[in-house]
Amino acid sequence: MRPLYAVPLGIAATGAACFAYAAGYEVRAFRLRRIEVPVLPRGARPLRVLQVSDIHMVSGQRRKQRWLQSLASLRPDLVVNTGDNLSDPEAVPEALDALGPLLEFPGAYVFGSNDYYGPVAKNPLRYIGARLSGDHGLNAADGSARRGVSGAVHNPWGQLRDGFDSAGWLNLTNTRGRLKVRDLEIAFTGLDDPHIRRDRYNEVAGGPDTSADLALAVVHAPYLRVLDAFTADGYPLVLAGHTHGGQVCVPFYGALVTNCDIDPDRVKGLSTHTAGGHTSYLHVSAGCGTNRYTPIRFACPPEATLLTLVPRP
Repeated sequence: MRPLYAVPLGIAATGAACFAYAAGYEVRAFRLRRIEVPVLPRGARPLRVLQVSDIHMVSGQRRKQRWLQSLASLRPDLVVNTGDNLSDPEAVPEALDALGPLLEFPGAYVFGSNDYYGPVAKNPLRYIGARLSGDHGLNAADGSARRGVSGAVHNPWGQLRDGFDSAGWLNLTNTRGRLKVRDLEIAFTGLDDPHIRRDRYNEVAGGPDTSADLALAVVHAPYLRVLDAFTADGYPLVLAGHTHGGQVCVPFYGALVTNCDIDPDRVKGLSTHTAGGHTSYLHVSAGCGTNRYTPIRFACPPEATLLTLVPRP
């Protein structure tokens, strides 16, 4: 083979191999991450919180359904679902079936844009453009996108809500709630999805319920305006999803995009956020699914996270 052709053919072969790995293996290589977060009162017993996010269920995804069902064997004390359960208007029964065993545990949830609206095919390069321009979702800096979503398929999200509510999970859509989990009183404050500007912080502002043992803030997309508000109000831990961890990452470098205005260094996992003289822990789940039109993951496997909350030092 002439050297003139060897290099481009080698690049093409490497690219094809990476795509086959990303679409054929890694997108189904589900895993559980385990982390500790020191936010409980002194003397409290550790609390195990399972966070699931960005399931993006499509009809027929049996392997994903079985994996989600298997998470019930962890026997978590609490389940928090941070949204984007759907990527198919017909998949509500399968999403509820997959989460069925987890619905037996105390839980709370918020929705993401893909719970409300069906997915559309997009050029993946749009995410790079959004990163450069800062215009994410309905959050264009010039306000041009704030008129709302138009021309989208509406998902039957009410059925999903009814399934969660009937199991006793707290609906945290721009509201507060409270659960007693074991011997701890946990106060929750949640927001609807900032990616499509459904968040209404003014309706929940005022800081944590100080009579509770622990206060948790929950939101789908970790936009800075939301993180600033929760942190300045004194919430010790914020749980979010949405980013897919970047979904397609560069090995030894990380994510190229976040699909919101958070920085790539905090696109997944545990970090901190500081605002208003306070610092909060932030956990962003990389989620366990993808948009049905981009079913690949690279250097960013699908996940759920078991957070063990332990006493503050």
